[in-house]
Amino acid sequence: MEKTIKSLATNWGLYLGVVLVIAGIMGYMNLDLMTKWWFGIGMMIIVIVFGIISAMKSKGLLNGFISFKQAFTSYFITILIGIVISVVTTLLIYNFIDPDAAITLKDKVMDTQVEMMRNFGAPEEAIAAAVEELEAQENMFSIGKVLQSLAFQLVGYSIVGLLVAVVVKKNNPEEA
Repeated sequence: MEKTIKSLATNWGLYLGVVLVIAGIMGYMNLDLMTKWWFGIGMMIIVIVFGIISAMKSKGLLNGFISFKQAFTSYFITILIGIVISVVTTLLIYNFIDPDAAITLKDKVMDTQVEMMRNFGAPEEAIAAAVEELEAQENMFSIGKVLQSLAFQLVGYSIVGLLVAVVVKKNNPEEA
């Protein structure tokens, strides 16, 4: 694989990392933002869009022809770097800089879930059980939980990346 594709994907991964860190800091500054469903969906869309841009730019770098492997590699390197930068920042903020924010956020998430369950007409026993389960959970920003989340995100984004690579790939007829 050409070094230029890897360096292009690395650059887009760094750009993605910066965008995710800025969004994460905005979420830290307004913890209520972190409880909004649209904030999480927006973050997912940003990651996927950066992966697609990376694959498309790689295709352009190769004169409009790119193999499935090259397209997927470009996409994956971009999202990997971006997400890892975001994860490191999250770990630093919620475990070392301001661990109290993690506790506050957990309380806000619990309040949001209780409100949502009540809006859907859940029985009080079910709400109480959900609150009890949430209170028993360990710190949602512990290293283990964050690494587990990272692994699940990479799997999910990789599935999307496979679809992106199928759409982006274009074989060179002269090489066939």
